Amino acid sequence: MAVDEGVSYQPPSSFSSFSEYGRAILDTPRRLYKHAWDISTPTDEMSEVRARSGAEMSRSLHWWDVIALGVGGMVGAGIFVSTGTAARSSGPSVVIAYLVAGISALLSALCYTEFAVEMPVAGGAFSYLRITFGEFPAFIAGANLIMEYVLSNAAVARSFTSYAASAYGVLHADAWRVQVDGLADGYNQIDVVAVLVVMFLTAFLCCSTKKSCTLNLVMTVLHIAFILFIIVMGFVKGDVKNLTTAGDPVANPSGFAPMGIRGILGGAAIVYFSYIGFDSVSTTAEEVKNPARSMPIGVSGSVIIVTVLYSLIAIALCMLQPYDMIDTGAPFSSAFQHVVGWEWVTKFIGAGASLGIMTSLLVALLGQARYMCVLGRAHIVPQWFAAVNPSTGTPINATIFLGACTAAISLFTDLTVLLNLVSIGTLFVFYMVANALIFRRHYVRGKTSSLPTAAYLVVLSVLAITFVTVWQCGQHYRHNWALYLVGGLAIALTAVFWFKIPTAQKGKDWSVPCMPWVAAASIFLNVFLLGSVDKASYMRFVIWIIIAIVFYILYSVHSTHDAEARASLDTPLIAGTVQVKVESLPWIRVILSV
Repeated sequence: MAVDEGVSYQPPSSFSSFSEYGRAILDTPRRLYKHAWDISTPTDEMSEVRARSGAEMSRSLHWWDVIALGVGGMVGAGIFVSTGTAARSSGPSVVIAYLVAGISALLSALCYTEFAVEMPVAGGAFSYLRITFGEFPAFIAGANLIMEYVLSNAAVARSFTSYAASAYGVLHADAWRVQVDGLADGYNQIDVVAVLVVMFLTAFLCCSTKKSCTLNLVMTVLHIAFILFIIVMGFVKGDVKNLTTAGDPVANPSGFAPMGIRGILGGAAIVYFSYIGFDSVSTTAEEVKNPARSMPIGVSGSVIIVTVLYSLIAIALCMLQPYDMIDTGAPFSSAFQHVVGWEWVTKFIGAGASLGIMTSLLVALLGQARYMCVLGRAHIVPQWFAAVNPSTGTPINATIFLGACTAAISLFTDLTVLLNLVSIGTLFVFYMVANALIFRRHYVRGKTSSLPTAAYLVVLSVLAITFVTVWQCGQHYRHNWALYLVGGLAIALTAVFWFKIPTAQKGKDWSVPCMPWVAAASIFLNVFLLGSVDKASYMRFVIWIIIAIVFYILYSVHSTHDAEARASLDTPLIAGTVQVKVESLPWIRVILSV
């Protein structure tokens, strides 16, 4: 029996009245104990949980669509700013910094890919952590991702206004914004253009994922053509001597890597955040025709393509100007204008950056809606967000709601102060996914012990934190024996774990090679990059985590409890099957064919 196109959403009984909610609050400790660490299974996520959306998402994407989404999500306007900043801290070796950051991104992408192939659903990191560590850790990750998407998308939408204005020769960043007297600084620049861009892309995403991917593909191709033009002209007009000689050799050191290894790794921390868009791509797994083939090609391929583009454009910039002469605010505009003498390049770069912003914003809006949709399926937020429109095959409620939130914030809020907070949330989730992959590879409930793997992950994280602490405290010393000691201990620990703890399970269709080394390196690098974020951002991050925990305690745990109670009484018909919950064995779900 097929699922009806409409889905009847029953409000959680715990919220039906004040008295019921009061009883639920009193029962919170027991519900937390029962649900917070409740682990789902891939079968649950792909059948029972996915069926809560009613209609299915349309499977219409191919591997080239996934590559285009990955490239579009990563190659945004940040390249025109972060490259200059990284070049000033790394020198011409900024190209090595981009390679290091690209390798780190690829390691995280590979961890994502194994989960996406095994469990092609729209939940991304939330679903991966839910089947490994349980509901509460998955919720914390999902809350961070929703926060990251909404805030960063609002900031990116506002930056579109500035770059679009520069394409018309208007260089003042706030020229197209309306200042409202009486509002606090940072909230008094009304940006109608940003709102219109978000609303347009949101409407497009509601219509069709395939059409949205086609639009993304066209814009991504145009943007890459623009970047290739910058690269070619940089190589033609640049000077190879600039790769080894500072503009002011007396004041600044010369050489390909004038700041040494610390400069390279510091630059890698700066540019790494240009790669984080691949997270959105994993949420499209439910809409890909052949996930086992398309996801590895699409996710890894997009990271590799972006790494090559970033490295080439970094070399082009350093050939145009000595690293100590690069303008960190507008590196390419300044280089072409003052070195090459092309006044029109500012408009050209503004147009290209606007294209990049549109593509990255489209992919990010797509990803945030799918995360919210799956949170609704899990009853962690109201199930209304889980609805998939039967005619368009898109999570329309989540798309419209988060699009409206993004538009509202982008209208009046300057979010530049929160961008490091966004980075913390994303790196934290990458770190959790890498841990989850190792844990899932070596632990199977009822068959193996979780203690050796859990102990290894804890000690590895402690060593990574120690390494980055020593690195930050000893930054004035060229050599530090403690770094070699901690790094060597981490390698030795991973080698012992590799030899002593056998693999309990791995992906059937595709799995990450060289495990646990790949995931361990991802854990270490993500912790290292987290160490580069400022203290104030960590304070904001802690505040956001507290808000998320309060929401989980006051709403989510009661909603999931009520959903499970209803499921134990009902006999739902899902896609031609009857699901029977065996009360005597609550961890077993038996599927019987009708």
